[in-house]
Amino acid sequence: MRVLSDDDVAALLDLDDLLPAIERAFLKQGRDEVERPDRPHFPVGTGIEGDEPLGTGLTMPAYIHGDSQYATKLASVHEGNADRDLPTVQAQIAVTDARTGEPAGLLAGTRITNARTGCIGGLAADWLATGDGPVRLGIVGAGTQARWQTRAIAAARGVESVRVYSPSDSREACAADLRAEGLDAEAVDSARAAVGDADVVVTATTATEPVFPGDALTAGTLVVAVGAYTAEMRELDAAAVSRAARLFADVPEEVAETGDFPDHDEDAFTPLSAVFEGEAGRESDEEILVVASVGSAVLDAAAATALFEQATAGSVGTEVEL
Repeated sequence: MRVLSDDDVAALLDLDDLLPAIERAFLKQGRDEVERPDRPHFPVGTGIEGDEPLGTGLTMPAYIHGDSQYATKLASVHEGNADRDLPTVQAQIAVTDARTGEPAGLLAGTRITNARTGCIGGLAADWLATGDGPVRLGIVGAGTQARWQTRAIAAARGVESVRVYSPSDSREACAADLRAEGLDAEAVDSARAAVGDADVVVTATTATEPVFPGDALTAGTLVVAVGAYTAEMRELDAAAVSRAARLFADVPEEVAETGDFPDHDEDAFTPLSAVFEGEAGRESDEEILVVASVGSAVLDAAAATALFEQATAGSVGTEVEL
């Protein structure tokens, strides 16, 4: 078995290479050429420090037809980790040989998760934002995913400017990090200031209440909401949703169950894969569009197997016997 540390993953990961791999995964998912069992999520840590759970565990298996491996991600979401100086989302991904069932690899999965989620925003901006050039980006949320969304959108489409808002002082650090990467980024004092006049708005939070006023969106804005994945989580208010000409989703049946869309069923959403097939998209520069994502194990499988094959070809990582 080949084990890839986070440093190994960082050395291999390139967004310019990952974006087309994630687009291919969406196309295969839309064509029903994948295996994607239900994704259980469950509270963990109950009884350690009291009666309340400390986080959420998730198990995410997937296989893309024709690939030599399949992948199973074990992920966790612990909101209290910000106070521990640890990532909110952490993961490891097991890669298994699809021909023989033999264990093939174990990859540090947190960076992979962040990068593939960032690619959702990157691809959405590339296909659905107005115009052809770099975009004005508004980010609500200032954690790790805010950075990866910005990087992927910059790689896929180009970024003219970034405005970052979070109710905590973390917005200043996020903007500073993005400036250090060569982006024109500033922290702003309100969500309205972040989203007003933006071409693309990204919400990357673990909020349970709407994080920006929908009436602040200007005509033509693309909203990419990547935070909510349960009925209790919510980033978008009713105004943002009702103003959208169309709603897109990576997994419509699961997005419909999140707190962002209490009055919508899965039929209200166009699969994002249809955009990449050329079957759906923006019809005018004035439309407000919403792309909502809960994440798909298919994307993890695509990213992990691509990196695993790179690692094998380049002898990256450590070989261990089980």
